[in-house]
Parts: sequence; structure tokens; C-alpha cells
Amino acid sequence: MLDFSLVNVLGACLIITSMTVVLARTGAGAAKLYALQSAVLVSLLAVLGTVTGSTELYMWSVSAFITKVVLVPCILLFVLKKITATAPGVAVDLPPKLAPMKCVALVAVEVFACFVVVSGIDLPTAAAVKPTLAVAFAHFFIGLTCIVIQRSVVKQIFGYCLMENGSHVTLALLAPQAPELVEIGIATDAIFAVVILSVMVLTLARKAHTLDADDLCELKG
Repeated sequence: MLDFSLVNVLGACLIITSMTVVLARTGAGAAKLYALQSAVLVSLLAVLGTVTGSTELYMWSVSAFITKVVLVPCILLFVLKKITATAPGVAVDLPPKLAPMKCVALVAVEVFACFVVVSGIDLPTAAAVKPTLAVAFAHFFIGLTCIVIQRSVVKQIFGYCLMENGSHVTLALLAPQAPELVEIGIATDAIFAVVILSVMVLTLARKAHTLDADDLCELKG
């Protein structure tokens, strides 16, 4: 019989896959790894639904699969192909500002800090899944780290996506009986945000001829 230990194992897998997204060398690789990370999230929601007896989480897992595993990666892969076709001279796969090992160390500190914070939380709904709750909180900082250390604005989009995944897991852990409409609202917001950010990236590639965040720090009239 499934129990919360499997939920916590999947939570650990979320951290590992999140790190692969942050450290991915190419935008296409990051999109595929994000799909993998989201597949782990879908599995976590399904297992949590089985453990808690929440049928709502089964619907969450289905909608998360459609939006996070399929739609978001496909949108970003399409954008990358569009950039290559319409702005071939624009570099997309820029190296990050931080070395990989330093990035891993920074994320480890963030995860540890979240574990310390969560250990002091006394909530009946989170007692058995504190490790996964810490992982969910850590995703906000991992996403922020991705946004800050990446020079490519395309890869910065994945930072937002990781933060959104963290909010998704947090809500599922703390309110597993929340209606499907809440999850659909979160997923819809994420899709629209990715679409808007993708349009902005395409515009930057065509008009500014660069996707380097360092080159875009100063606005010119």
C-alpha cells in the first residue's frame, strides 16, 4: 500500500530534476528536462491523491500533465525554433553567470534553509510530508536562482516555471481537497504567462537582436 514515504521520495526527485533544468546547457535541453520534472510532479500528485483519498488530486495530475508536461515545453520548443528561423544570428544558449558547482552549492543551501524553516511548522496536514513541503518551498528560491544566474532570457522563463511548480506542490500538500477549479486557475495562469513571455522573447530577438540579459539592462530611447 502506498504511503507518504513515496511522496517524499518523489519530492527528492523534484529537486534533482529541478537542478538539471537550471544547469541545462541549451534551451531545448531545458525544455525537455522541464517536461521530465513536471512528469515527476504529476506522479507526486497522483500518489498523494491515492494516499489521501483525494479524487481532486487525480484531476490535478491530469491537468498538470496536459499543461506542464505537454503544452509548456512544446510552446518553448516552438519559440526556440522560431528564433532560429527568424533571427538566426541571435545566440540563445548563453552560459550562466555562475559556475555549475557554485550553483549546486547555492541550491543546497536554499534547500537546507527551507528544511530548517519547515521543521518548525506544526500543521496536521503537513506532518507526514515535511520533506516534500520543504522541497516545494525551495522551488521558489531555485526558480529565483535560475532567473538571476541565467544570461539567456529564454532560460529565465524556466525559473518562473519552477517557481510555479513549487506553488502547485505546496497547494497540493496543504489543501489536497481543494476543488479542481483552483488548480485549473493556477495552470491557466501559468500557460498565459509562458505565452506572454514567449512573445516578449521573440520580439526581443527580432527587434533588439539579442537575448542576453546583460545587454538588456539599459533601455535606450
